[in-house]
Amino acid sequence: MKMKSLTAALAAAGVLAAGSAGAFSLTPEWLKSKPEAKPVAVSTATPPAPVPLVPAQVPNYRAIVATSGPAVVGVTVAGLHKASAEEQQQQGLPPGAENDPFFQFFRGLPGFQQRGQRGNPSVPFRGQGSGFIISADGLILTNAHVVREAKEVTVKLSDRREFSAKVLGSDAATDIAVLRIQAKDLPIVRLGDPQNIEVGDPVLAIGAPYGFEQTATTGIISAKGRSLPGDAVVPFIQTDAAVNPGNSGGPLFDGSGAVIGINAQIYSQTGGFQGLSFAIPINVALKVKDQIVATGRATHGRLGVAVQDVNQSLAESFGMKRPDGALVAKVSKDSAAEKAGLKPGDVITAVNGDPIVRSGALSSRIGLAAPGDKVKLSVWRDRAERSIDVKLGGADPDEDVASANGGDQQGVQLGLSLRQLTREEKRQSKLEQGLVIENVDGPAARAGIEAGDVLLAINGKPVTSIEQVRAVMAGKPKSVALLVERDGERIFVPVNLG
Repeated sequence: MKMKSLTAALAAAGVLAAGSAGAFSLTPEWLKSKPEAKPVAVSTATPPAPVPLVPAQVPNYRAIVATSGPAVVGVTVAGLHKASAEEQQQQGLPPGAENDPFFQFFRGLPGFQQRGQRGNPSVPFRGQGSGFIISADGLILTNAHVVREAKEVTVKLSDRREFSAKVLGSDAATDIAVLRIQAKDLPIVRLGDPQNIEVGDPVLAIGAPYGFEQTATTGIISAKGRSLPGDAVVPFIQTDAAVNPGNSGGPLFDGSGAVIGINAQIYSQTGGFQGLSFAIPINVALKVKDQIVATGRATHGRLGVAVQDVNQSLAESFGMKRPDGALVAKVSKDSAAEKAGLKPGDVITAVNGDPIVRSGALSSRIGLAAPGDKVKLSVWRDRAERSIDVKLGGADPDEDVASANGGDQQGVQLGLSLRQLTREEKRQSKLEQGLVIENVDGPAARAGIEAGDVLLAINGKPVTSIEQVRAVMAGKPKSVALLVERDGERIFVPVNLG
């Protein structure tokens, strides 16, 4: 189970909230496409029939567990973990810690990384997660982090039979892994459609938290399309069903007994469940599964921009009616975005007609497309909307559609002292234009501007001179949007002047 600090999550609330309920469809057009490679034949089996559910009626959880529980499996892994320098320097844990389930699943690792000799670059580990069978001949879905670095993978069925499993492939971007066991006539789950769920609908999770096999817990859908820090590609389903370490890779069922997601993460300050759990939509998992089964790997599209949310002040500065969309703060060199003509200051409001309400929604839409796919972007530029066609590139794991970090501002009434970049500063920063902020106070200081920041644009227009800034301020705007660079990072920051 991947766990993240609740404090860190709240600090990144702007990203966490991205793509919230109703923000975007969980089944964009490219999710419906199949990989070009020939599909692998899968033996057929009869999935459980839908469990009748009348609106406002409590689901028949007993029937769901009885019919679908046998298809839920335990996944045990063993392997060697390449210890980091920090881990090699750590002292031994307290006596008995090696048997503590919290340590065994801390930070989402497949298992507790038991220490060997100091300085040993690799340490053995064992861990446990969950999974579920989707074909009668042994195809199983689980999380990529469950089997990461595993040398041995064992699958335990509900009837206590155990099989050695082969990892057909895994995809770190979506946290999906596909396993295969040599068996026939296995029970399977029924797969659902996340597009049909709504906030407030009942859900059921089955897995092996802390090694307790076939544990069932219930809750409701808390939000849809949730974007999490560090996991920009997946539009998570948020629930309050009790999910704990060991549930990773297990299924999330809707009220009729269909699998709508794969339990993957929790936010916690204690290491255990605190009411915030997140599942990967099953349609995302199946798209990745199809690629892995056909080719052994999954690919993701890349636009090549850094983006941030649009707040009310920025929307007013850009002349937008609503604070929606993904504001482009940086365009990577030679990227698909640069080739299509996207610029810093553009606000991407839709992809193929599907609205982008928060910046995180753009990440999942682009990341779930394939390299080479053509998408049509609706872009707000110069107080008007235009359409831009983009042919996506291949994903760079270290530079995908992401949230920008930093902050800055500028102006005459803004409280800034500005100067041109020197030739040496241009060389070191690789910037061709911009103004260095030497001193800051007033509105700019309150907005977070710091001395040393470089002002690149104001209200979406590149800045080449101090006179250009004065001309904007002469119009006595209520707010301005400034694009600044600090320590190599760029971000638009609104400055309220009224």
